[in-house]
Amino acid sequence: MGDADITLRHLARRRPEDLVRALVPEARPIEVLGWVDSQVTNIERRLDKALRLRVGGEPRVLHVEFCFALRDDVPDRIFEYLGFLFAALRLEAPGEPVPPIESVAVVLSGRRRRLPATGKRPIAWPGRPFSGARFRIDAVYQRTVGELRARGSVLWLVFAPLARNATAAALREIISEIQVGAKTAEERAELYTALLVMAAIDPWGHNLLKELIIMVEDKEEGLLRRTPIIGELIIEAEQRGEQRGEQKAIAALLGRLFARRLGRRPTSDEERLIVERARAIGSGEVEDALLDLEGEALIRWLAEPIRTS
Repeated sequence: MGDADITLRHLARRRPEDLVRALVPEARPIEVLGWVDSQVTNIERRLDKALRLRVGGEPRVLHVEFCFALRDDVPDRIFEYLGFLFAALRLEAPGEPVPPIESVAVVLSGRRRRLPATGKRPIAWPGRPFSGARFRIDAVYQRTVGELRARGSVLWLVFAPLARNATAAALREIISEIQVGAKTAEERAELYTALLVMAAIDPWGHNLLKELIIMVEDKEEGLLRRTPIIGELIIEAEQRGEQRGEQKAIAALLGRLFARRLGRRPTSDEERLIVERARAIGSGEVEDALLDLEGEALIRWLAEPIRTS
């Protein structure tokens, strides 16, 4: 899932309590102790996906896996991760019982029909009693905007563009809620960035990315310069094999900067040149040119032959 996974894990590390509150529906008191870390070199592998908890005073571990879709390899990945996690927990406290572990797959896109509430990865022989791993499935893209809001945190608001009933009006309200609920300006920019990454996935075909970009830039001017959001959107589009979606994301994001510099939207030929340059030399260089060059200098730069070295 590339940069989207990195973006979501980074936000989760900022607000682990908000993550746990929605994914651990326990009536008993829950205490978040921190993320699992390991000093064992041959085992230290993506252990930032697991949280240490105390539930009713008893140790627990929660493993959260963000998934672009519930593909066939997801159960394999979860089972493999649990093996590394179990080994790390066992080695750090020899002779002590390993805390019970529960896995949750947070799914961002997929089929329209409801996904099951649980998944499994059996490893036993056919006909034998079950042996392997079971995990819970949280298909956030099948939630409504209201259901995500009810989770009570700006962390879950970033998934609103994935909701089956997402609209431009609803996202405008979400942006305002993020602006109020973010702890710092840095976190606010990160939340807006994640919002754009989720909009690029667009599992229901709402086609709200362009409008959302304008809304976010109106609230957080300069966000595109400070973050690698364009590169993230390109990666997401490429992973889905949607070349036209990729071009649309680049054109919308960089076109917004073009319009600010020249006071007009780019023509179709200029959009094509922007996309070609972003793919050839990287979106960062194109962003810099759009921000640094003015008027005719920018037009001439777009028309020059592309130099990749």
